[in-house]
Formats: sequence, structure tokens, C-alpha cells
Amino acid sequence: MRMRDHKRFGAQLLPSLTSFPSRRFSFTAAAMAQQGAVSATPSDQPYLFQKQRLRDKKVRDLVITKRELVEVPHTTTISEAMTVLVSNRVLAVPVAAPPAHWIGAGGSMIMTSDKKTGAIRKHYIGMVTMLDILAHIAGEGEEELGRLDQKMAGPVTAVIGHCLEGLSLWTLNPNTGILDCMELLSKGIHRALVPLESHADSISAVELVDSAPSYRMMSQMDVVRFLQGHPFELEGLLSRSVRELGAINRTVYAISDRTKVIHAIKSMRGALVNAVPIVASEVDDAPENHCCLLNVTGDGRKLVGTFSATDLRGCLLVTLQSWLYASVLDFTEKISSSPPLHTGSHDQAVRPREPVTCKNESSLAEVMEKAVDKHVHRVWVVDEQGLLTGVVSLTDMIRVLRIALLSA
Repeated sequence: MRMRDHKRFGAQLLPSLTSFPSRRFSFTAAAMAQQGAVSATPSDQPYLFQKQRLRDKKVRDLVITKRELVEVPHTTTISEAMTVLVSNRVLAVPVAAPPAHWIGAGGSMIMTSDKKTGAIRKHYIGMVTMLDILAHIAGEGEEELGRLDQKMAGPVTAVIGHCLEGLSLWTLNPNTGILDCMELLSKGIHRALVPLESHADSISAVELVDSAPSYRMMSQMDVVRFLQGHPFELEGLLSRSVRELGAINRTVYAISDRTKVIHAIKSMRGALVNAVPIVASEVDDAPENHCCLLNVTGDGRKLVGTFSATDLRGCLLVTLQSWLYASVLDFTEKISSSPPLHTGSHDQAVRPREPVTCKNESSLAEVMEKAVDKHVHRVWVVDEQGLLTGVVSLTDMIRVLRIALLSA
């Protein structure tokens, strides 16, 4: 991942971001005005006032109480990076390197500076996720598996970019409004770094270039949790069904219960997702259907589980390699009885979970509560027979709430 590598990867930013006109995407009040204004009756005034209070919230309000940024230096081994992810219960960590030695992910220049002198101390060169590490373990073919200890002893920089999200580093000005923040997170960005002190306090923007004494990580989950904590401002919206609000994505990709772990990991890497539903296989399924993602849209497949990169971080590294050729259902049973990689009060956080589901008529409040309480990014939509019919992601929740707030 030296300079020439980052130049190559820089062209592979998420397609949903190609609409951004430059490295700084400025938000303006005019954009909101273009959505159209709705005349309010006197009885609407308290409701609209509450919504205005929510609109006045800033990104700073979401991150001010968050812990210091969890990061790893570029000299960290892959095994050490995985331990940091597990022990801190996070899905991604930025990788820091000395300034002027690396080109940042996608050409970004996100640095920490000395608060007194302004001297650059370090430079964030990319993001490493659990899925990056798992994709590295799985490799490109069976002949590449080798010894797991050798794979995990390599530098963490070797896995930056295994999944494209790791090459997408963004900062969000702390004075950005909540609605503008929601716009960003509804366009394919899952997280952003927020400087606690900004050199451009009057600007609300997402940037690829920034320097600050310290940062906090803001994620989609932070925003959904924040919105969940403001029910009065969202009165009349949270009680509506996910079907009515248009939050359900009916296009669903899944893996069968006979899919092997190694094939599931490779499929998730290609689709840039950290979790996929497991559906019951059928007698007439072709063998290749158990080696890839299946488009089960409208098929009415029975949901039997969830396979998640988060769950894989709960197993010991010494046994993970032997499980790569187990079926995903066998794996979830094995990992539930295996000692976790990290012991402590949060053991249950790395154990496999029952699939988190909702119905078409479930309220948005109910779905948000399930996502936050279970700490999942996707809630599967099932019918009365438990057949998979759709999915509601954090992106969908943020998108429909923003549209509803703008149209009020």
C-alpha cells in the first residue's frame, strides 16, 4: 500500500460518491429549500417547532460524549489489529502512519496535529474492518490458505483495501447539521471521522483533507441511536410502518444453509456487506448455489439465520482455519460453544445471534429499537410463515427519516 498502490485504489471509491463535485461537499440551506415548503396550520406549530429543534442539532452533539478514537499504527500486525477490533467492540479502525510517508485512502489527507504548534503528528492512511481481515484469511483460492499464523503475522497495511470501504476515509465538520449528516450517511458512507476542533467552524462539509488535534468516529449506528432518543421531535414518523415509509428493500441476497464459511466470506467481500441472511436450501438447488450469493427476491425462502463478520470475531484464531470449510450453520453452532477470542463482560457481544426480524407493518420505532438493542445494521423482513421478503438497513432508516423531516 505504498504511494503507487493508493493511486490505483483511489479510483475505486464507492460508486455512490461519484456524484460529489469535489473533495469538499458543502451543504447549504438552499438544498433544503429546493425540497419544497409546506404551509403549516396553527395546530401544526408545536410539531414543526419540535422538528426544527432536531434540525438545529449538529454533528458535535452526537460525538461529544464518545470515547477517544480507536486506531492502530501502520506497524501493527493483522493479528494485533483483530485483537483491537474485538477488545474494543468496533467493526473498523483507522490506520495511522508518520506524515509524508504514505498517500491516504482515496487521496485523503486526514491528519492529527499538535494542539499548540499545529505540527502534523500522524496521517490516517486507511480503514481496516473485520471483513478485510476475514477476506485475507480466506484468500483467493484454497492453495493460498497456508498457515494461519503466518497470514496473521503480516502488517495490517497488507489488508487495507481488501474491501473498498477501507479505502474511503472522510471527515465531517462538527458544525454540520443533523439533516446534512443524514444525507451523507444515506449515500453509501457508513462512518466518518469528526474533529472535535475544526479550523473551518463556519463550514458544514464532508472533506478528504483535514487536520485536527483529535477526532471521534461517527457511524450510522450513532445517528440511528441519536434519532431514537428524540421521539418527540419525530412524533408521527416513528409510529408509521416501515412499509408505509418505503424503508423496505425488496431486493435480497442470501446464502444457503449449505454454503461453506469460506465461500460466504468471499461473497460478502464482493458485495461489500458485513452480514447476510441464511436461507433454507431446496432439494433442486444447483451445487453452485451454495458457493455464492443468491438473489432470493420474491422466492419466499425460509430464513434460518444470519452470517455476520461480527460473529466470526468471536472464535479463536487457532481454530478458525479448520472451520472455513464447515457450513455456515455448523459454524454458528461450533462458535457458540467455543471459547471467545476476547474474554470479559462482553462475551455475549461476539456470540452468534438469532436473526433479527420484523414484519411489513412493524413500526419504524420498533425496527430502530431492534437494530440498536441487538447492534445489527440490518433487520430482515419476514412474513407470517417466516419467509424472507425484504430487509431494512440503517441506511434505509436514515434515508426515510431525512425525507420525512424535509417534507414536513
